[in-house]
Amino acid sequence: MSKETNPLDPIETQLQGERASSLGEAGRRLEAALEELVLGATEERIDEAATAAWYYMIVRESMHLFDHEAAFAIYKVPNAVIARVGVIKRTT
Repeated sequence: MSKETNPLDPIETQLQGERASSLGEAGRRLEAALEELVLGATEERIDEAATAAWYYMIVRESMHLFDHEAAFAIYKVPNAVIARVGVIKRTT
C-alpha cells in the first residue's frame, strides 16, 4: 500500500512552524506588556497590554484556537486589559 502525498504538505508544515513562532513572539510581547502593568496601571500601559493581548488573540485564531479564556488565565491578564482589547483610540 502506498500513501498518496499532498505536494502542499511541506508548505503547510512550514506555515505551522511560522504560526507557532509567531504565537511565541506574541506571547512574549504580552508578558512584557503585563510586566509593565506591575509598575503602575496607567491608561497607556493598560492600552499597550490590551493591544498585545489583541495581537496574541489574532495569532491564536490563525491557528484555529478560538477560546482565549484559558490562555488569558495562564498569563493572568487583568479584566481591565481584557475590557480594552480591540479598542482603537482616535488620534487628533
